[in-house]
Amino acid sequence: MIKNVFPKIIISLVIVLWSYVVSGQDWRKSKWGPTDTIGAINEITDKEILGAAKLITKGKRYALGMVTGKDTPAWGTRSFALYTVPHGNGSGITYGHKTRVTANDDWALVWMGVGSQIDGLGHIGIDHVYYNGNSISDIYTPAGLKKLGIHEIPPVVTRGILLNAVEYYKNTKPSSLMELNGKKMLKADVSITSEDIKSMLNAQSLSVQKGDVVLIHTGFMEMGTVDKKKYFEELPGIDLSAATYLAQFNVTAVGSDTVCLEKFPGDFANGDAFPVHAELIPKHGIYILENMVTEELIADSVDKFMFVLGQARLEGAVQMIINPVAIR
Repeated sequence: MIKNVFPKIIISLVIVLWSYVVSGQDWRKSKWGPTDTIGAINEITDKEILGAAKLITKGKRYALGMVTGKDTPAWGTRSFALYTVPHGNGSGITYGHKTRVTANDDWALVWMGVGSQIDGLGHIGIDHVYYNGNSISDIYTPAGLKKLGIHEIPPVVTRGILLNAVEYYKNTKPSSLMELNGKKMLKADVSITSEDIKSMLNAQSLSVQKGDVVLIHTGFMEMGTVDKKKYFEELPGIDLSAATYLAQFNVTAVGSDTVCLEKFPGDFANGDAFPVHAELIPKHGIYILENMVTEELIADSVDKFMFVLGQARLEGAVQMIINPVAIR
């Protein structure tokens, strides 16, 4: 009896250990080497930049970042407060008895994850392990990250593609849509799967390429203008299968017009918290873009464009308020 059981136990242990090695260990080592700190931006070479430049045929630019202020919807305790300081404390001080120059300065108390934002590689980890196997002690100080900070990200210039989830669901699953202020959007309970992504790509005659920034239009941003509470309670987005599918193309970033990109809350109550973030950022070094303004691109039927981002290089920041530009 024992002789028969023992080999089975050994086989089971081997299977478990192998599964652990394959699924739990490999992601800790970046394909760009042990010192890499910029992740999937490495996918962008001169070839991708020159290819993106060929998409510019109209000379029109689109702001993908929203205006950010004190009333911008934000997660939890995140907030935005801006203070304007006139020189001379408002007393009317001038510089130069000839030029009579006056001036204002400003300062702010701002969470970097308010409004349109990029989630950096130091933002999300798995059990205190971050991109490229960096432990929390490797990267963290209260005064900013020692590694994986936003300031390390070089200028991003590459091809962007926009998947129109609203149009896709209108043609295939109209019951998944709702209307607000005369605008169609995905209902909050919609989960976008890998099969949905494949179907959208086919419907728009698009393919995903290395170094791409993939954006998804859900229309749900309109909810934030009407009901800020509902904007965070539940929202449509991609599931883990969609994230894994897009990652296999070696994209640089994935984003949408929602505050989270992924379906939320998903299975949060049962312990499956933010699986898309955990898959893309620490495992693949793929950046997440949230609250991207896609409506104008949709209105002009633009689904391929040059994507340009030069974020503020605040040393040690884990995320950043951004205004990327799409050019066609």
